[in-house]
Amino acid sequence: MKGILGKKVGMTQVFTKNGKLIPVTVIEVEPNVVTQIKTVANDGYDAIQIATETIREKLSNKPAIGHTKKAGTEPKRFLREIRGVNVEDYTLGQVINVDIFEEGEMVDVSGISKGKGFQGVIKRHNQSRGPMGHGSQYHRGVGSLGTMLPMHVLKGKKMPGQMGNVARTVQNLEIISVDTENNVILVKGNVPGPKKSLVMIRTAVKKPNVKKEAADLVSYEAPKAEVEANTEANTPAEETAE
Repeated sequence: MKGILGKKVGMTQVFTKNGKLIPVTVIEVEPNVVTQIKTVANDGYDAIQIATETIREKLSNKPAIGHTKKAGTEPKRFLREIRGVNVEDYTLGQVINVDIFEEGEMVDVSGISKGKGFQGVIKRHNQSRGPMGHGSQYHRGVGSLGTMLPMHVLKGKKMPGQMGNVARTVQNLEIISVDTENNVILVKGNVPGPKKSLVMIRTAVKKPNVKKEAADLVSYEAPKAEVEANTEANTPAEETAE
């Protein structure tokens, strides 16, 4: 088990050389720092705490500043815990980058889903509406709340209420590309949360040992000879003479 914190940038699409289109989510990963290591002897379970996104000390507090100083790093905005890891592979203050994952690995991505506010049963639970004409007085209402026998609404009844803004995890997503130069991970499909929201990428629980063949993506970089030719063409004549 391994994991890293990142920020959801948005969705786009990439193409393979055999013409296949793959929808991907772009996740930007700022270097993570291991701020705490928990063991069975001290805490009752094995886990690591990772932190990301540096903030000013003015925006933090003394306990948080002291906690991150033990790891030799600056105050961080987000701190999360990952259980089930081999704590012997980590050290306090260790920096974790995107290269911890490889193309083809299966991961679970967790985040806070988009908040939809207070919604009715049709949008919230995908229920059907009633007839809109012919004297019908039932359109988008809840409908029957139960039988007469209990004489009360049973617990768990699907009703209007707050929709979204809850923790969700999408499992078994494939990593399409890992860009170490730009600190970006491309994950196949969609992940929970709005743009610029925090997400956690972890090894897939159901498929920890599954690794697919890395996709052969189309590169949009211009050939080196073409780049040099364009550079020479745009260079002023005076500089060339010098």
